Amino acid sequence: MELSRRKWMVDAVAFAALPALGAIGGRALAQKARPPQVVKLVAQKFQYTPNEFEVKVGQPVVLEVRSLDFIHGFNIPELKMRADLLPGTVTKIRFTIEKPGVYDFLCDNFCGSGHEEMSGRMVAKR
Repeated sequence: MELSRRKWMVDAVAFAALPALGAIGGRALAQKARPPQVVKLVAQKFQYTPNEFEVKVGQPVVLEVRSLDFIHGFNIPELKMRADLLPGTVTKIRFTIEKPGVYDFLCDNFCGSGHEEMSGRMVAKR
């Protein structure tokens, strides 16, 4: 008798928790189901093309960066985000911006005279 009573209590607690678990799972699925914004960039001496782009706050982003001529660096210091860009390959950088603003990016691998000008900006809007 005691075992069936315990089982009934466990089943009742589990059943009562289902709506809360469903709500949590539903939010997670909604966030996962949201397709990322894909932004394609090209890096070559001494520029990024485009050198300015917009992203949406809260939406996943995938930067697809292709270097044409050198191992450039891609760095957004404010977000502590960086990657090396190998020539002939596409480097994918995945992130989600949580705060609107303007985020500057730059090449942090010295690529010759004009390297200091290799920069751009990402604008995050709601």
